[in-house]
Amino acid sequence: MLEKLLHDDLLFILPNGETITKEKDLDTYRDGALKVDELLPEVENLNIIDDMAVITLIIKLSGKFNGVPFEANYRYIRFWKKFGDGIKVVGGSGMAI
Repeated sequence: MLEKLLHDDLLFILPNGETITKEKDLDTYRDGALKVDELLPEVENLNIIDDMAVITLIIKLSGKFNGVPFEANYRYIRFWKKFGDGIKVVGGSGMAI
Protein backbone atom coordinates (compact mmCIF):
# COMPACT_ATOMS: atom_id res chain seq x y z
CA MET A 1 0.00 0.00 0.00
CA LEU A 2 2.84 2.39 0.87
CA GLU A 3 4.28 1.91 -2.61
CA LYS A 4 1.02 3.24 -4.13
CA LEU A 5 0.86 6.25 -1.77
CA LEU A 6 4.40 7.48 -2.47
CA HIS A 7 5.09 9.29 -5.75
CA ASP A 8 7.95 7.86 -7.83
CA ASP A 9 9.82 11.20 -7.53
CA LEU A 10 9.35 11.50 -3.75
CA LEU A 11 12.01 13.35 -1.76
CA PHE A 12 11.99 13.01 2.01
CA ILE A 13 14.38 14.41 4.63
CA LEU A 14 15.00 12.04 7.54
CA PRO A 15 15.49 13.20 11.15
CA ASN A 16 19.27 12.79 10.69
CA GLY A 17 19.26 15.22 7.72
CA GLU A 18 19.65 12.58 5.00
CA THR A 19 17.53 13.04 1.86
CA ILE A 20 15.98 9.84 0.54
CA THR A 21 13.89 8.74 -2.44
CA LYS A 22 10.84 6.51 -2.65
CA GLU A 23 12.95 3.39 -3.23
CA LYS A 24 15.24 4.11 -0.28
CA ASP A 25 12.20 4.68 1.94
CA LEU A 26 10.56 1.45 0.82
CA ASP A 27 13.82 -0.49 1.24
CA THR A 28 13.88 0.49 4.93
CA TYR A 29 10.64 -1.45 5.40
CA ARG A 30 11.42 -4.25 2.93
CA ASP A 31 14.75 -5.18 4.51
CA GLY A 32 13.27 -5.09 8.02
CA ALA A 33 15.52 -2.27 9.28
CA LEU A 34 12.46 -0.42 10.61
CA LYS A 35 9.80 -2.23 12.60
CA VAL A 36 6.96 -0.04 13.87
CA ASP A 37 5.11 -1.24 16.98
CA GLU A 38 3.05 1.87 17.67
CA LEU A 39 2.21 4.93 15.59
CA LEU A 40 -0.14 7.51 17.11
CA PRO A 41 -0.66 10.57 14.84
CA GLU A 42 -2.08 13.94 15.86
CA VAL A 43 -2.82 16.39 13.04
CA GLU A 44 -1.60 19.93 13.74
CA ASN A 45 -2.35 21.72 10.47
CA LEU A 46 -3.85 20.85 7.12
CA ASN A 47 -3.70 23.34 4.25
CA ILE A 48 -5.33 22.59 0.90
CA ILE A 49 -3.75 24.57 -1.95
CA ASP A 50 -5.32 23.82 -5.35
CA ASP A 51 -4.47 20.15 -6.08
CA MET A 52 -2.04 19.85 -3.16
CA ALA A 53 -2.30 19.32 0.59
CA VAL A 54 0.31 20.25 3.18
CA ILE A 55 -0.08 18.56 6.54
CA THR A 56 1.89 18.76 9.78
CA LEU A 57 1.56 16.06 12.39
CA ILE A 58 3.01 15.02 15.72
CA ILE A 59 3.47 11.28 15.82
CA LYS A 60 4.28 9.16 18.84
CA LEU A 61 6.33 6.37 17.34
CA SER A 62 7.85 3.26 18.88
CA GLY A 63 9.51 0.20 17.45
CA LYS A 64 12.96 -0.99 16.45
CA PHE A 65 15.51 0.43 14.02
CA ASN A 66 18.27 -2.02 13.09
CA GLY A 67 17.24 -4.07 16.11
CA VAL A 68 17.55 -1.18 18.58
CA PRO A 69 14.31 -0.25 20.38
CA PHE A 70 13.17 3.37 20.24
CA GLU A 71 10.24 5.48 21.40
CA ALA A 72 9.94 9.18 20.61
CA ASN A 73 7.70 11.96 19.42
CA TYR A 74 8.30 13.31 15.93
CA ARG A 75 6.99 16.26 13.96
CA TYR A 76 6.38 15.53 10.30
CA ILE A 77 5.41 17.60 7.32
CA ARG A 78 4.05 15.86 4.25
CA PHE A 79 3.14 17.23 0.84
CA TRP A 80 0.34 15.37 -0.96
CA LYS A 81 -0.55 16.07 -4.59
CA LYS A 82 -3.56 14.95 -6.61
CA PHE A 83 -2.87 12.90 -9.74
CA GLY A 84 -5.15 11.07 -12.17
CA ASP A 85 -4.73 7.85 -10.17
CA GLY A 86 -5.24 9.43 -6.73
CA ILE A 87 -3.31 11.46 -4.19
CA LYS A 88 0.35 10.74 -3.50
CA VAL A 89 3.05 11.96 -1.13
CA VAL A 90 5.58 13.98 -3.14
CA GLY A 91 7.74 15.25 -0.29
CA GLY A 92 8.19 15.69 3.40
CA SER A 93 10.48 15.58 6.39
CA GLY A 94 10.49 14.59 10.01
CA MET A 95 12.35 15.44 13.18
CA ALA A 96 12.41 14.27 16.77
CA ILE A 97 10.81 16.70 19.23
